Amino acid sequence: MPASGPNDKFTNMISLHLRKPFAKGGNRLCFVHPDNRGMCIKVARPGFSPAEKRSRKGFPKNLKPLNRFDDSQIEHEVLSTIHAELGDEVLDLIPRSYGMVETDMGPGIVTNLVTDEDHQISITLLQYLWENGLDAPIQKSLDQFYPAWQSLAVPSRDLLLHNIVVQQTSLEAGDEKQCRLIVIDGLGWSDMIPLARFFKGLAHVKAGRKIKNMKGRVTSLLEAKQSGGSWGIHGFIDPKKRIIS
Repeated sequence: MPASGPNDKFTNMISLHLRKPFAKGGNRLCFVHPDNRGMCIKVARPGFSPAEKRSRKGFPKNLKPLNRFDDSQIEHEVLSTIHAELGDEVLDLIPRSYGMVETDMGPGIVTNLVTDEDHQISITLLQYLWENGLDAPIQKSLDQFYPAWQSLAVPSRDLLLHNIVVQQTSLEAGDEKQCRLIVIDGLGWSDMIPLARFFKGLAHVKAGRKIKNMKGRVTSLLEAKQSGGSWGIHGFIDPKKRIIS
């Protein structure tokens, strides 16, 4: 797999423009790596390149270096730093970054692709709850996720349900389904001066607050489902796009 560190010169071009992304976020597209089906490449959506994003900013934000507008580069740095500081245990909760690659749609970050035991791309927690409700497997995984996240004090912004995927295993008939929650976006220190990075007590408090808010989002989503409301605009993967071709 062609991958490089954040400061290495790109040496291989990966073609993505004729492929269909399996997911689309606010700023980026997600593709299955064409040379490694166990990997994901995230690249900027058309119109959201670092240069285009910087051009829309006013003074003095438009003076920031171009790489500060590259979501993939920033994500690589954040994932690598979290892994280095919290150890391998955190990889049960977040993806691993394998570096940056050059594609015909601009630079992209390579991470592991989260798939179920049947090899289909895992759905988001939002989609899972909307389709299955708070069943026993997802309740068990939430009960494991909440204390693990706070114990490690993983730095993040708000834990949005469409930024968390549910990896399902033991899917064969007669086996009890198991679920594992993985946060795939919204990670890192949100404060301009990240004091929580240097004071563990504060980091645990902030992580606990994120968990409390996440519990509220789970409750609100289930209430919306019960009352015939809407699930929102993000977080659903078309069943056809879950199949890795």
